[in-house]
Amino acid sequence: MLFLIAYISSVVLINYAFSTAPHLDIIWSAWGGLVFVLRDMVQARFGHGALAAMLVALVLSYVTSDPSIALASATAFAVSECIDWLVFSITKRPLHDRLWISSALSIPLDTFIFFGMIDALTPGVILTALGSKFAGVTAVWLIMAWRLRKQAVVS
Repeated sequence: MLFLIAYISSVVLINYAFSTAPHLDIIWSAWGGLVFVLRDMVQARFGHGALAAMLVALVLSYVTSDPSIALASATAFAVSECIDWLVFSITKRPLHDRLWISSALSIPLDTFIFFGMIDALTPGVILTALGSKFAGVTAVWLIMAWRLRKQAVVS
């Protein structure tokens, strides 16, 4: 439940931050890495319920943020969430692999869609957003892989 609340809150807060202080776009783009990790944790725990969490977050974003930011967020999340859903539904790989595969496919699209729609597609923002998102998901992948190896040794 903690991941669910953190995910919804992070989406709403990051959209609000982009709406109120767009000049700090590099900071907010770094924060975006956390949102992807949280989304994957919600997906792992609640399955397709992650779509409902995304809708709640986007409705709250629309109410609290600039509507153009909320629309860009909704569009980017819809694309990345569809990719995430496909990977989780089709792939039979271990969870940590599905998280990384999903992110490898969805992170670049999400980044270019969102920042392109809000006219903030600069090299610094792109590198920061991609770097933070991939760093976050790679850290989660490494932790999960380590836990699996540890369990295998114990068993």
